[in-house]
Amino acid sequence: MSPAAKKKKSAKKKPSGGGKKIKRLLIANRGEIAVRIIRTCREMGIETVAVFSDADRSSMHVQLADYAYEVGKGPSSESYLLMDRILDVAKKSKADAVHPGYGLLSENVVFAKACEDAGIIFVGPPSSAITEMGNKTAARTAALAAKVPVVPGSPQSYEDCAQAFAYAKKMKFPVLIKAVSGGGGRGMRVVENEKEFQNAFESAAREAKSAFGDGRLYLERYLKNPRHVEIQILADRKGNCVYLGERECSIQRRHQKIFEETPSPVLTPAMRRAMGDAAVRASKKVGYVNAGTVEFLVAKEGKQQKFYFIEMNTRLQVEHPVTEMATGLDLVALQLRIAQGEPLPFNQKAIQPKVCALEARICAEDPEENYRPSPGKISSVRWPLGPYVRIDSHVYDGYEIPMFYDPMIAKIITWGDDRPTVIRRMIRALREIQIQGIKTNISQLLAVLNDADFQKGNMHINFLRDKEMFGEAVDKSTLDWVAALTVMMDIEGSGTNVAQSGSIRNKKINVSPWKRMIGMWREP
Repeated sequence: MSPAAKKKKSAKKKPSGGGKKIKRLLIANRGEIAVRIIRTCREMGIETVAVFSDADRSSMHVQLADYAYEVGKGPSSESYLLMDRILDVAKKSKADAVHPGYGLLSENVVFAKACEDAGIIFVGPPSSAITEMGNKTAARTAALAAKVPVVPGSPQSYEDCAQAFAYAKKMKFPVLIKAVSGGGGRGMRVVENEKEFQNAFESAAREAKSAFGDGRLYLERYLKNPRHVEIQILADRKGNCVYLGERECSIQRRHQKIFEETPSPVLTPAMRRAMGDAAVRASKKVGYVNAGTVEFLVAKEGKQQKFYFIEMNTRLQVEHPVTEMATGLDLVALQLRIAQGEPLPFNQKAIQPKVCALEARICAEDPEENYRPSPGKISSVRWPLGPYVRIDSHVYDGYEIPMFYDPMIAKIITWGDDRPTVIRRMIRALREIQIQGIKTNISQLLAVLNDADFQKGNMHINFLRDKEMFGEAVDKSTLDWVAALTVMMDIEGSGTNVAQSGSIRNKKINVSPWKRMIGMWREP
């Protein structure tokens, strides 16, 4: 399709990165993250190019961008994941750079390398770093080489169940099976004993193959009820690397983060420094450049808290606003400046988080119906106003939520001088929200915020399951999500809103399309 506005002349192509000024940026994403990037670009005087599927024709990112090109049909596999088509638009629109956002192509090494080869700046790490950190076993090896503690586990990946089982017996049960590629809990199984191993291994391999195209698995020691704490890093092309504090992400549903906050209630200043230094060492070991997140598990062993590297996300995170509000930094602006070859404008000593911050994810799903997706038209929406509240969203009155993508429709961020104040502000903000026409998970978010243990900072990654919140104790919930999306895909174009009709319960389903789509989009 023709650009949404008159094209202007742009500078001639130069080698990717290393001093090239970005004048026009293509955003290879959709939804709130595309809107988020556009807003920073507008402040920096950078023109923006949006890509969209036919299902996203009226999306806010299309309306806000300087240029917009259609790239295919609704399903991501027929639009946002078509690398050649995205690159063709980048060339046609004369974009200097591509920002991948999160999910979709953000950690696709083939896409990053294709941008580099085309002389287009990829706003992210070099493809070599994505390759090394995108493979879980290679990332563990890199972390060990950087003297970063890792969860004890297998030194290699497995495709053969018998070989994996032999190593599991040496480790002793319970063990954790994990996919080498991808994240978000797909291809992951907790195995309590030897009898469960074969079924768990085979099902994890199938799921990983379906979601990521890679069925290889590896094993880790299962840590009971650890916390999930991640460190945000920034690295420039001059060899400088800093950490910007941590984010506690322990409140999760099926390995998907629900709340994120900083600082973590459990970290001491000494432990924070140790984790930050470890994250910097791991990043430097692989020649990392741009924004990234090093993820750790924190577990109590005796009277001490210990941390273990689990993986690195080589992109911007959904929860980056938490760090922005705590530090006063614009991470997207810093990403773009680093991509242009500029050095970091500060050193580690200058990084002083000023406040506490908390983020909640608003999703279009019905918690009372086993989290059935709730696509459809938003007849009206009222977001909270007042001090110390930030809304990152792409929806508006009359917006039609497509059936093809992740259900997150907004992120609410609150901040303040201390954790109790921030929690109270989040409760106030969530209670002000009014969204008509669809179901959301707001009632369940409020249930967590009002929980006494959460308010005391007593949490771990199985918090929701143990308290039977969010339907975590009911395995059927995941199947209902799969059923809902599969049926909606089957009757695409029929005009029937099966997500709210209740007709999915008796449908025979094939789970693969949902798992493939979730693997492509959802953030771990």
